[in-house]
Amino acid sequence: MFNPFTLRRGRVALAAAAVFAVWLSTSAGATETADPAPIQLVSVDTPTRDHKLKLQTLGLDLTERADRDSIDVVLYNAADVATLREAGFTWTVQVPDLALRLARVNKANKAYAAANDESPLPSGQNRYRKLDDYNDDLRRIPALWPDLAKRITLPQKSLEGKTIYGVELGKNVNAPEDGRPVFVMLGLHHAREWPSGEHAIEFAYDLAKNYGKDQRITDLLNTSRVIIVPVANPDGFQKSVDDGHLIDLREVDDGGTASILGTPGNAYKRKNCRIVDGQEPAAGECAAGSPGGFGAGIDTNRNYGGLWGGPGASDNAADPTYRGAGPFSEPETQAVRELVSGRQVTTLITNHTFSNLVLRPNGVAPDTIGPDGEPVGNAPDEAAMKALGDRMAAQNGYTSQHGWELYDTTGTTEDWSYNATGGFGYTFEIGPDEFHPPYEKVVGEYLGAGEYAGKGNREAFLIALENAVDATTHSMIAGKAPAGATLRLKKSFATPTWEGSIKDTLDTTMKVGSNGKYTWHVNPSTRPIVQKRQVRLISGDPLKQETYSGTTLPSQQTDQEFVVDQDADILEVKLDWPTPDDMDLYVYRKAADGTLTEVGSSTSFVTEKERVLLQNPEQGTYVLRVENFASVTPTWDLTASLFNGEDKEVGDGLIETWTLTCEQNGTVLQRIPVIVDRGQQVKADLKTCLSKWATA
Repeated sequence: MFNPFTLRRGRVALAAAAVFAVWLSTSAGATETADPAPIQLVSVDTPTRDHKLKLQTLGLDLTERADRDSIDVVLYNAADVATLREAGFTWTVQVPDLALRLARVNKANKAYAAANDESPLPSGQNRYRKLDDYNDDLRRIPALWPDLAKRITLPQKSLEGKTIYGVELGKNVNAPEDGRPVFVMLGLHHAREWPSGEHAIEFAYDLAKNYGKDQRITDLLNTSRVIIVPVANPDGFQKSVDDGHLIDLREVDDGGTASILGTPGNAYKRKNCRIVDGQEPAAGECAAGSPGGFGAGIDTNRNYGGLWGGPGASDNAADPTYRGAGPFSEPETQAVRELVSGRQVTTLITNHTFSNLVLRPNGVAPDTIGPDGEPVGNAPDEAAMKALGDRMAAQNGYTSQHGWELYDTTGTTEDWSYNATGGFGYTFEIGPDEFHPPYEKVVGEYLGAGEYAGKGNREAFLIALENAVDATTHSMIAGKAPAGATLRLKKSFATPTWEGSIKDTLDTTMKVGSNGKYTWHVNPSTRPIVQKRQVRLISGDPLKQETYSGTTLPSQQTDQEFVVDQDADILEVKLDWPTPDDMDLYVYRKAADGTLTEVGSSTSFVTEKERVLLQNPEQGTYVLRVENFASVTPTWDLTASLFNGEDKEVGDGLIETWTLTCEQNGTVLQRIPVIVDRGQQVKADLKTCLSKWATA
């Protein structure tokens, strides 16, 4: 069976001459110099999923900007260029010199700040913050709004010993936990993605500034607690932003000559400051870095426990997506883990840059065979998470899609948080084309610009916060308990990684109010990772079937047409040929004007036959293209079939419970199991606790 998630390591070697010839003829836009000293941003052609997967194995610095046909990559030196070339890739240069680009951005930022004492942002900020600026803001917000905001300290410090700060907002924020749902926003997992922290801290200012003035925001903070951690990777961010601000542009002759003072240094650093697994960095060791700050460190957004070590996370310490020595090996990810595990986080957003995307779980495609031997499938809450993602993307013009549709990832923040807690999780990829664009664009992305003016990420974030509050998207436990009692919900379980499992514990508490009644907004008792998963399979005989035979010489292609003239759940196209070598299959939708849009492809390993499945195909004409990539036998057979489909549930479909305890001064007076599903409210009988409380 065709497996689109298996890398074809052998096919470049099989047809190296042909591929190299293609590169020579098509990569004229790529750098032709022997030693491309400038750091470049290039768009690498990846017309198929296999191209994307292969690109991930090369150890290059992939950005978060990708579409159907390409992925943007940072090239640091001649060796990176040679790696792309030798692998047979073609590319187009987007930014020929990132240091020069950053110098020009710095110049634009100075001009913007000089012309605007305050920006339209809630804080009035007019330039990028440094680490000390964030820490000052996280002190200032509680000082200005002491009953609404408090600074929090995450339970782990960074590798270099920096405290990771956040701010919590909500009505009577200094009172004990009272059962309200929690919304979490994170920024700057990746050091160079400066707008991700800016938008997070601006949302905190926005909520605080408008509480009591804007009824919508007032209602939201009355009924929730919001936790914002703008800098989740303080070590890496400090290196990136400090070095980035040093790059200075001196232009003469009306811009005809440019000289850069300073070097990129760590301006484009992605990872944290782990230099050697298991060892703390020596003083100054991380700042020394590597070209562009690229090589050293661990990608903290591949270090979380959910399916850690799977596709899209490297085991090579030099790679940009190096996952670390083990799940949660880094103190920065441990800090976020403990934060989320200690609260009932019903919705989470982690901000990144760039590519104008709203990404949702899962991080790997649904028919990828997971560590349990079954397809990973769609997230159990796919319909609801897609609907919310689409609503948020409608505010900023971003694309709403699964994480794997960018490229495969495992060990990411929201894949762990969603599968471990059940709280909805999303990644925002902010901005279209730069890690840290001119600050004026950061303002526009937050507030909305053009047709999205007055919306932007601000409105998208508010919609996410409304989802966190909406009881139909999570669960509720209610009842009576002694006034002043501590209620605790706890659950310990094994979180699967790609290679085994780790132990996770969720442990959250709330205080019962003076009237003895409580309502606790919580996540469902059964985690998504253990629920049954949906996979669509072919059912019954074909509704329509046509077969074709033909001959296609090497490096040539042949097209056939197939008409979908009735409603069907699945279009299956299969390509077979006699020898164990390599042909490819592409499927296109043909428009009325004759233009073709690719809707599916199969370009698997040598010896594997090709197969494309399309769900719910639109009626119309499809072009089936057979390409002889490197087959010595040019004859082939092609079959196109329409089927009804059957949605199959895979997995054990376990039911899990919360353990609810009622406590007085640390003494457990009652312990009961609670089963509660998403959108459900249950009553918990704590009569024993009530009776014991009176006599305790």
